[in-house]
Amino acid sequence: RMAAAPPSYCFVAFPPCSKDGLVVFGKNSARPRDEVQEVVYFAAAEHDPGSKVECTYIEIEQVPRTHAVVLSRPSWLWGAEMGANEHGVCVANEAVVTREPASESEALLGMDLVRLGLERGATAKEALDVIVALLEEHGQGGNYYEDGSSCHTFQSAFLIVDRNEAWILETSGKYWAAEKITEGVKCICNQLSLTTKIDAEHPELRDYVKSQGWWNGDSDFNFSEVFSLADGHLACCSGRESLEKQGGDVSAQAMIDVLRDKDSGVCVDSESFLTTASIVSVLPQDPSFPCIHYFTGTPDPSRSVFKPFIFVDDVKLVPKVQSPSFGNDDPAKKIPRFQEKPDRRHELYKAHEWARSLLENDQDKGQKLMRIMLELEKQGLEAMEDILSRTEILDPAEVVDLFYDCVDTELKFFK
Repeated sequence: RMAAAPPSYCFVAFPPCSKDGLVVFGKNSARPRDEVQEVVYFAAAEHDPGSKVECTYIEIEQVPRTHAVVLSRPSWLWGAEMGANEHGVCVANEAVVTREPASESEALLGMDLVRLGLERGATAKEALDVIVALLEEHGQGGNYYEDGSSCHTFQSAFLIVDRNEAWILETSGKYWAAEKITEGVKCICNQLSLTTKIDAEHPELRDYVKSQGWWNGDSDFNFSEVFSLADGHLACCSGRESLEKQGGDVSAQAMIDVLRDKDSGVCVDSESFLTTASIVSVLPQDPSFPCIHYFTGTPDPSRSVFKPFIFVDDVKLVPKVQSPSFGNDDPAKKIPRFQEKPDRRHELYKAHEWARSLLENDQDKGQKLMRIMLELEKQGLEAMEDILSRTEILDPAEVVDLFYDCVDTELKFFK
């Protein structure tokens, strides 16, 4: 049983560490090696009073309006590992283990809460409020993996970011604490990181931990110390140093470089786990500029292309990074769940498998292909930098096909 939480990494950099008034967000999603992640867009929508929404395992009340979202998600579930909404809010989650065993009974997954926060929150703080209210009402629990043979359960931590601030939210069951960040570089990984600086918390948090005998009320309240397993606490973040070394110049490229780094452990490629998808978002603090979200949609960022997405009305959908849909026949939706594993690979994923075998079997051809891919990525990054340095307002027609075209071009190179 994979009891250890998958070692994903999330980062945020604020000025003065990041470039010219930009907030830069990034995450590597470490998941079981063979899991497919897709990139999906859902337009903003109005919902009838009393309507429900079916999350991965449970149905909950829908809200009158949901925001447009773009998500990178394991394709068997409803929620997301990471994503963004049309208001420039980004959320990523981390599976964490605390001294409280995570519930096996089906409730909301941490990944469902990522999507719910994005669909319902127009600022980072609103998304946080949505997540903790839903935790209180429905709880968290259920299998984190598409695995019929055993149930892998975790508690959740979240990095929630907008153009002005970020919140680190850490949870254990329905209890939680959060810290607000407005400057510098922050990293969260698959363990608790909040200590004594707590800016918001569950109203009964301290009474609860006292009643459990985990804190006596005399010493400073340190969330990680109170909730972590005795042996489990390491200094987490090897990636943070690399970002801090950038000396005020953290950009999309710098974040991508950190996410690609295998030596530091940020880019996971181990026996059990692989970085199955990555995201980098650039959120200009000046709201007249658009936020730009780069997705790989494929495993191993060191062999993937980060492709830009910008929210505009009628943005073109990209079926080539979407997994096939199995509707109600999906083994993830039938009880007992996960009795079989359908082939969830999308077109871009399949093309990448071919490219990976080329890299492994024909070094010269593989290296040449990688050079072409990185050149393609560089063109995309430069075009986006140009958009962020213009004085005139962006014409939506210019970027309505942006992500679609980037995926298409990438596929053409593989052919």
